[in-house]
Amino acid sequence: MNREQKTVFVEEIRGRFESAPFVVLTDFKGSTVAQMDSLRRACESNGSHFQVVKNTLCKRAIQGVDGASNLDEHFVGNVGVLFAGDDPIAAAKMFRAQVKDNNKLVVKAGLFEGDVLDEKGVAAVADLPSREELLVTLLRTIQEGPRQILGVIRAPARDLLYLLSNYANKLESEG
Repeated sequence: MNREQKTVFVEEIRGRFESAPFVVLTDFKGSTVAQMDSLRRACESNGSHFQVVKNTLCKRAIQGVDGASNLDEHFVGNVGVLFAGDDPIAAAKMFRAQVKDNNKLVVKAGLFEGDVLDEKGVAAVADLPSREELLVTLLRTIQEGPRQILGVIRAPARDLLYLLSNYANKLESEG
């Protein structure tokens, strides 16, 4: 890599660190090319990006990026970086599935909304509900209030109907 290519690489990585809500640093030593290709393809399907990086250039790239500068010590040895797209939870769940398939992938550290995470923290992000699940929960919560009010409004009419029905059945049985 010449100096110009290194500058372009540093700017590209800095932009990815600034825009990604979720980042995972991983050691991939011992993984096969097919396994790494599978990881890259899985990332593309949900808008994420996985890239093997040069440690010294990444250390330069994260200087001045909020939260990411704390990852400096983790850029040692083989490092691959997963940058999440618009849905960080989906990216975390996809990465956890890839780790199950490829036991050579080891989480070094993670970055979620500016906070540095360890391996357990990255797993905890994958356990969070997805965006769709949160929207469904919100919709159910919003609908529950009117549903209860409607039940209270309908109760007197329903009770009167049952009372009249029971009275009619009583008169009918008496003859």
